[in-house]
Amino acid sequence: MTESLENRSADDEVRITARITGVVQGVGFRYWTARKADELMLRGTVRNNRDGSVQLVAEGPVSDAEALVSWLRSARAPGRIENMEFDVSDATGEFDEFRIVG
Repeated sequence: MTESLENRSADDEVRITARITGVVQGVGFRYWTARKADELMLRGTVRNNRDGSVQLVAEGPVSDAEALVSWLRSARAPGRIENMEFDVSDATGEFDEFRIVG
């Protein structure tokens, strides 16, 4: 993680770029992650990678980004996450909604 979410104020707009590994393909992971991101009004994408991991890019306020990360780390997230590496940077504003790609 290049920067921690804790170093930001709750209203700052951030971008989380994550690579998630484990049992995360073929279990509804992208669908439920997109639904949770929509619920939190985050914008971005989620996609399967060829290596079996999932790529997540989410932008929005720090408080909502933290809620998504907490959900992903919880037992409520689908599949079984073994590792989640993510970077935090300033939001770019390139997304209008959250969608599943690929």
